[in-house]
Amino acid sequence: MDFASLGLSENIVKAVTEAGYTEPTAVQQAAIPAALAGKDLIVSSQTGSGKTAAFMLPSLQRLTLEPTIKARGPRVLVLTPTRELAVQVTDACKGYGKNLRYAKAVSVVGGMPYPVQNKLLSSPYEILVATPGRLMDQMNSGRIDFARLEILILDEADRMLDMGFVDDIEAIVAKLPATRQTLFFSATVDGQVARMMQRMLKDPERIEINNAQARHENIEQRLLVADDIGHKNRLLDGILRDVGVEQAIVFTATKRDADALTLNLESQGHSVAALHGDMNQRMRTRTLDQLRRGHLRVLIATDVAARGIDVRTISHVINYDLPKVAADYVHRIGRTGRGGSSGIAISLAERRDVRLLRAIERYTSQPLAVHTLPGLEPRSTMPADDRRPGGPRRDGGRGYGNGPRSGDVKRPFSGAGRFDREPRREAGEGRPASPWAGDVRRDATSAPRHPEHRTEFPHVAKRSSNHHGAGGFGGGRSEGTGGKPRAGRTFNRDR
Repeated sequence: MDFASLGLSENIVKAVTEAGYTEPTAVQQAAIPAALAGKDLIVSSQTGSGKTAAFMLPSLQRLTLEPTIKARGPRVLVLTPTRELAVQVTDACKGYGKNLRYAKAVSVVGGMPYPVQNKLLSSPYEILVATPGRLMDQMNSGRIDFARLEILILDEADRMLDMGFVDDIEAIVAKLPATRQTLFFSATVDGQVARMMQRMLKDPERIEINNAQARHENIEQRLLVADDIGHKNRLLDGILRDVGVEQAIVFTATKRDADALTLNLESQGHSVAALHGDMNQRMRTRTLDQLRRGHLRVLIATDVAARGIDVRTISHVINYDLPKVAADYVHRIGRTGRGGSSGIAISLAERRDVRLLRAIERYTSQPLAVHTLPGLEPRSTMPADDRRPGGPRRDGGRGYGNGPRSGDVKRPFSGAGRFDREPRREAGEGRPASPWAGDVRRDATSAPRHPEHRTEFPHVAKRSSNHHGAGGFGGGRSEGTGGKPRAGRTFNRDR
């Protein structure tokens, strides 16, 4: 099946083909014809499966028809939970609608100066991509006319509810034409999400895609056991010094931790930058642009980046801190293995992380395989498991290396610690500004990250098989950092 067979116009198919895609993914095959038929949709599909194209392509197709109402304002409204995802969707609109006469897309997000947004909203446009809070501000100022709105899209609706946008969303929807078509994309459809759908949708068609990508079978998931914070720092440095790491996202628990870790890694010679909610939109956009262009090798991020980042050259995701919510683990690791390529997700865990680790394994139904770095093996054993970290495994007992990913130089990590220096100190403070200097532990007087301190680790079963090479919907990784997708690849990135 190709995109033309889905009922899309020649100009849209041409733009998709020029982007290097010829075969629609499973969610696109199911959702695009249904959306073109004018049905309300409830779509559940995993990160990286091509959801953005699944709603954007039929929306662009609608724009090839004359509007039924002559007015200013958008014909298509897309609501997203984060600024990054809004920018990504806007870019997708511009790329796949480049051959259409009337398909201008603008974005309204927090962190952007109001005068800039006001100017965008005062000019003719067809597609509006927005975060709920900023959209409410612009609506209350009377700058947006929804009289001719035809399609409402809620992207990652469950995430928007988790972030507390339910009241804003309902207030926005109340101002929209009742005749609109609504496309609802959400990882979960129960609880509050289900109740919202009942109020917003009319006789919707349900599309749920379960496939290999849903279990991230193209992503090798690894666990490294850390004895303490100093050991964890040396493990991270060893990982990042491996030549097989093309680009990596490192997730921390807090914004302060992200900044502190960025400074430390930068001082050790790593090409690194931070991304979190305290940064203004201009800085966040610039950082992501550097990442996409290959000018940045390591991104240190909080969960603000767990959704919406689509950079195909990200080979590794590293959980420096385990997420407190197991579902966030899935979204984090989904930043690698994009477009069906292979990826590696590494979680660094101390003993106090045992409950978070167990929650992740229960949620994913996939025990994390224990690995080690040569020279940085942990002193800790796993009482619930008869293996020591680095013992016999499915891979023949080798240490941590990078597995048989195509094009990788296979060698073990150096294992050399790079955080053995004197602790950094901020002016006026007598204690380390961050936990990443030397083997200094976190301030003993501060509250622990996780109150559930336990002395045992969960049982970690052996994985039955490796999942390397092209997975999901096919196609290997683009050549080089920041490279464009090769022709003939399937269209399964979230753009």
